[in-house]
Amino acid sequence: MTNPTVRTASRSDTRHVRLGLIGGNIALSKAPLLHRLAGELCGLDVTYDLLIPRERGQSFDETFEYCRASGFRGINVTYPYKEVATAKVTIDDPLVRGIGAVNTVIFDAGGPKGFNTDYSGFIAGFRKVLPHEPAGRVLMIGAGGVGKAIAFALLKLGLERLTIFDLDTAKAEALSDALRRAAPGIEIAVARDAASAAGSVDGLINCTPVGMNGYEGTPLERSHMGGAKWAFDAVYTPMDTEFLTDAGAEGITVISGYELFFHQGVDAWHFFAGVDVDNDALLRRLTEAGTGPAGKD
Repeated sequence: MTNPTVRTASRSDTRHVRLGLIGGNIALSKAPLLHRLAGELCGLDVTYDLLIPRERGQSFDETFEYCRASGFRGINVTYPYKEVATAKVTIDDPLVRGIGAVNTVIFDAGGPKGFNTDYSGFIAGFRKVLPHEPAGRVLMIGAGGVGKAIAFALLKLGLERLTIFDLDTAKAEALSDALRRAAPGIEIAVARDAASAAGSVDGLINCTPVGMNGYEGTPLERSHMGGAKWAFDAVYTPMDTEFLTDAGAEGITVISGYELFFHQGVDAWHFFAGVDVDNDALLRRLTEAGTGPAGKD
């Protein structure tokens, strides 16, 4: 990773870092707390705003421009804007260009630059729970911004076969084409129905907002989960989604969306601040605040 220096356009105090998150259903996001605590551990004063374009009466572009013009050092981007954000930034990393989604933006003098820490965050979270297990045969439900990043990450985790299901079949087909170009030796397929594709897989992944607070439910009924070895849910509010609760009841190893939230967050912090945070210390502080994996809210 590069090491951008701390800079804000509207403040002379370089110990202050102004950050934000642009997204839809983000009122319960724990990102502000993670970044404020990371700042405290690194000796930096952090403000982190939640920015919901619809509530602001703005488009994504207008909210993005507000951040760029108002002295933000950088922003995170979440559902449903990760793909839209790629048109607003320069992407130096060819891997991120291949993913086609951005979740971290830095505002530099040369213009906004885009990164994807969902990719690196998922790899770290997967290996924390399954340090030696290959991904194997996987069904991924959802081919949006986070799904794209996780699909590319699976290529680094011993993926044998990936089956993608999305209600928007064209989106799933586009992602499968991109993956075939990136890894021509791995079998990539598009499913017309998630339930019928779930019967012969090692891993189950939810990359849709289904299960998030405000989007209750599950993308896959428990009766179709049997036989899988592990399951991951990108949703982390709440951490115990119906999808993961059902998977656990079937004896499947679960990887919480909190793993992705935490690891993508510390990678984003590196880009924002140019310094690494002590991961163990940050996790302790989050847990003490009731927001770690041992302090579920």
